[in-house]
Amino acid sequence: MKKILFLFITGLTFSVSYSQGVSDAVRYAQDNLTGTARFRAMSGAFGAVGGDLSAITVNPAGSAVFNNNQVGVSFSNQNVKNNSNYFGTQTSDKKNSFILNQAGAVFVFKDHNQNNGWNKIAIGASYENTNNFDNNIFSAGTNPTNSIGSYFVNFANGIELGNITGIPYRDQFYNEQQAYFGYYGHVINPVNENSNTNTQYTSNVPAGGNYYQENNIYTTGYNSKLSFNIASSYKDRLYFGANLNVHVTDYRRSSSFYEDNSNPLQPTATISNLRFNNELYTYGNGFSFQLGAIAKVTEAFRLGLAYESNTWYSLYDEVSQSLGTTRQATGGPEIFENINPNVVNVYESYTLQTPGKFTFSGAYVFGKSGLISVDYSIKDYSNTKFKPTNDTGFRGVNNDISNQLTTAGELRVGAEYKIKQLSLRGGYRFEGSPYKNGTTIGDLNSYSGGLGYSFGSTKLDLAYSYLERKSNQGFFTTGLTDGANITSKLNNVTLTLLFEL
Repeated sequence: MKKILFLFITGLTFSVSYSQGVSDAVRYAQDNLTGTARFRAMSGAFGAVGGDLSAITVNPAGSAVFNNNQVGVSFSNQNVKNNSNYFGTQTSDKKNSFILNQAGAVFVFKDHNQNNGWNKIAIGASYENTNNFDNNIFSAGTNPTNSIGSYFVNFANGIELGNITGIPYRDQFYNEQQAYFGYYGHVINPVNENSNTNTQYTSNVPAGGNYYQENNIYTTGYNSKLSFNIASSYKDRLYFGANLNVHVTDYRRSSSFYEDNSNPLQPTATISNLRFNNELYTYGNGFSFQLGAIAKVTEAFRLGLAYESNTWYSLYDEVSQSLGTTRQATGGPEIFENINPNVVNVYESYTLQTPGKFTFSGAYVFGKSGLISVDYSIKDYSNTKFKPTNDTGFRGVNNDISNQLTTAGELRVGAEYKIKQLSLRGGYRFEGSPYKNGTTIGDLNSYSGGLGYSFGSTKLDLAYSYLERKSNQGFFTTGLTDGANITSKLNNVTLTLLFEL
């Protein structure tokens, strides 16, 4: 009979590495479309247009298009609904959030000397919530073949039993901690329980299929970008600009996995149900820069080119876990175990390098009546890297990133039509999957529309956007890698108030 080790340690423990995965890298490499209401209504197609506070985040040369100083603030209400299909069982969950989406200012300095070709300098600063992580996903269904027992077996195999039972939980590596939960929760059995050098384990979940499983995922947090901009124009025909960007991330993920089975009881007690809880908190900051140019080929036709560098994040992870299990043998009572070390693992900082991006843009301006604009961006997600690259754990996940991720394109099309003080806007956005298989995270399709009204030096803009994307990510990175088919539908309403100074 195993002895259950109860640890009443509350506080922080410092460990070497947390088991990052490809999905963690993609989370920070992807940006959602945010910004001012005008920007969102036109699906962000502003690379060759400029003259908008959020256009600067696409092409930093866009601030030199402004003729007057401008200050603005934008608020958004986001509603996301996730429809899940797990082995034929349909479930859904949703989350609503209200955020400060964007705030910024641009100040324009003109040189009225007609002999000077460089006749304008613009300096700006903007804040954008580039990704809102507030989300809820609930999946449930009956898995006919696979149990979470395989998750704990995969982590435990290769680890000596003495390193599970003889080392306090707070001093163990992540893999050993997963084996610890499996062993003391009686989810796994060592092949040779009497040997501390045993390295092989079997699942204590009875075979026979029909594992009912539920997976709840609750996330909160944000990715934000603070940009400092400078741009200049040459004879109002060529515009050049640069941004220095500071990124801040704050991400919390709470997941709770439940499994039960009605498989035949055995003479020895086997697992009848369990609940495995995981809490992840990732936080840190990063740095990137952008360069851009816009050319007026004619008074109506414009071209734009922009480059955004890699973003170098310095990140920290905090992880806590708990496991509750129920066992029963033929004719015997139920036996309950609650494994909760009350320990928060604070891991050493690490670097995540997300990929750079090129954006090619074109726009046609119909005088003061309106415009049509097209942007196309390219980002190679396989260039994402965890560092230091010589770390054995990071080496493995970096190889997975190279093998699983690919180059993805993003197309944004926007149009605007003006009727005196009223502006009507619409847009479409398509973003390809960052995964080679196209299913872990699928293609994105988004439609948007909005309107604006000018009161002279004050402008009020309103936008609505709809986004849909499918995904199928495994519940766990090993063992139980089955996942639900998720269809995510996001509705966003943004309101912007602008002041010309």
